[in-house]
Amino acid sequence: MTFLDYAFMQRALLAAVLVGITAPAVGIYLVQRRQALMGDGIGHVAMTGVGLGFLLSWSPVWMATAVSVLGAVLMELIRWYGKTRGDIALAMLFYGGMAGGVMLINLAPGGSNTNLMSYLFGSLTTVSQEDVTAICLLAAFVLLVTLGLRRQLFAVSQDEEFARVTGLPVRALNLLTAVTAAVTVTVAMRIVGLLLVSALMVVPVAAAQQLSRSFAATFAIAVAIGVSVTIGGTVTTYYRNVPPGATIVLLAIGVFVLLTALATPLARRRARAAAQETGDPAECTIPATRSPERKVGV
Repeated sequence: MTFLDYAFMQRALLAAVLVGITAPAVGIYLVQRRQALMGDGIGHVAMTGVGLGFLLSWSPVWMATAVSVLGAVLMELIRWYGKTRGDIALAMLFYGGMAGGVMLINLAPGGSNTNLMSYLFGSLTTVSQEDVTAICLLAAFVLLVTLGLRRQLFAVSQDEEFARVTGLPVRALNLLTAVTAAVTVTVAMRIVGLLLVSALMVVPVAAAQQLSRSFAATFAIAVAIGVSVTIGGTVTTYYRNVPPGATIVLLAIGVFVLLTALATPLARRRARAAAQETGDPAECTIPATRSPERKVGV
């Protein structure tokens, strides 16, 4: 008998694949915008939605989606109008969301710390058929936005001023990116957990950037890494009884370290080859390694 014979593992693997696709698909735009920690903040806010779901006996996934979308909209409004006090308002929003979620879960009938931990760090056995249905619908929305509007979102992520000059609705696209990130957080929370979902948005993208400089290739490699680590982490959790979210994130970080180690000597070799072609000393050339703030191109 294999792990696929169990219904809960079938549901968990399907959810893991969808998470592995959607998290990097949104994360690549957040990395370009230097908003890598947005997912972490939305995860804090989503806890209030989970708590409301338990308190009102509604689906925690759908309630978390509604609250996290509202939180993402507020985050964008604060970014636009907050100015010098924006960071304080964001901190209050994030910590208030987490505190509200913890309080509501404990006030809810049948609420417990066990329920809280499964949403904070993920749990395979608690993924229900209702959760899978919600995750499939939300993942479809995320892919529709990130693929269907990839050129517009990329343009805004690269240079807002240039995108505005070309006639793109910059604020609407920024708002759509934030909403899509919020939906992705709720897609991933049953597998990775609200506290670790931001890592799955960012780390596969950072790993893919070690191999590619083009947007399309980085997107494809990041999604491939995301799917690989979510499936690997889910299977490892079944056999080793370890937390799924932590396992998936550690696998993603391991892939990043491995690709970085492989990319560094290749970049140096390319630099030497370029120096030989131009006749300049190798030490005078700029290394081809990517800096954390460098953006990928189309």
